[in-house]
Amino acid sequence: MEAPLPPRESAKFVADRSQDVIVEKAGVYRVAEMLLEKVPDREFGVGGWKSLHELNPQEADEDAVNWVFVADTLNFSFWSEEEDRKCMVQYKGKMHSGYWALCAAINRALDQGIPLTRPSYYATVTLDQLQHILHSDTDVPMPLIEERHQILNETGKILLEKFGGSFLNCVRKSDKSAQKLLSLIVENFPSYRDVAVYQGKRISFYKRAQILVADTWCVLEGKGDGCFSDISSITMFADYRLPQVLAYLGAIRYSDELLKKLLKGEMFPSGDKQEVEIRGCSVWCVELIRDQLLKLVEKRGVKIGVDINSILLDFYLWDYARDHREDMKGIPFHRTRCIYY
Repeated sequence: MEAPLPPRESAKFVADRSQDVIVEKAGVYRVAEMLLEKVPDREFGVGGWKSLHELNPQEADEDAVNWVFVADTLNFSFWSEEEDRKCMVQYKGKMHSGYWALCAAINRALDQGIPLTRPSYYATVTLDQLQHILHSDTDVPMPLIEERHQILNETGKILLEKFGGSFLNCVRKSDKSAQKLLSLIVENFPSYRDVAVYQGKRISFYKRAQILVADTWCVLEGKGDGCFSDISSITMFADYRLPQVLAYLGAIRYSDELLKKLLKGEMFPSGDKQEVEIRGCSVWCVELIRDQLLKLVEKRGVKIGVDINSILLDFYLWDYARDHREDMKGIPFHRTRCIYY
């Protein structure tokens, strides 16, 4: 079978042919201008991953890397059917929703002495045990719990059989190449194979695989085993929240037909043509924003302490979406229930 196009090439292929999602050049330039003001700030950099998110591991060791692997293996489908009814996890006096509910549940389990980040444990964890570990503190359970259980068992067994029971061993096989690590993840762990067919072409987004590379880079602070020479080759992570914020900022636009579906809350199957266009155009839009931002930095002589890449743009825009949740209520996100994002 023909190998799928890599994520960046896939995004351009989709954006060049998209009928229901349009990348708006004027919006791309506006977002780049907005980000230019943020580039010197502390949240714009590899260190912001730890300093701005207290649930993330603060160390840069093997345990932290294994925490990242578990979190990203389970990092999918957190959106709520109803805005006022969400899966929430309480941890250290704070309630967390979405992806942060998962992180809070992982940390809650570790504090209780449950070795959730050890493959020897989660390769055989039962569904009942996982339901208890990931239990919600509201009446809304975490979605797709059976799929999470199956994937956790599967990845744990693979990690034990092929990588000596530690994701850090997989990282070390990458020879400090983000693309080689991405290939190792996709080749060895089936649940990370986020691919689709669009206009007869096999394409890939690899959302969770790419975010696993990025989070590994961040938790290791871009040093030692996490010093990837080609980290800028990783694109943004095509989920449901980033397209929403890009639409809110005017960087992408939906056709009337697609917008009607989104406003009605219709479900899009994974791999649906319009779902692929939403994801592909969002990835390509962020690539264009990055290129424009780099031009602005050079043109205006802005002093920056980090190489600007799509990972950092994704992190910033994802946090922006969370902080402007109320402002964005009128902008629909696409609803797809799947294991890929």
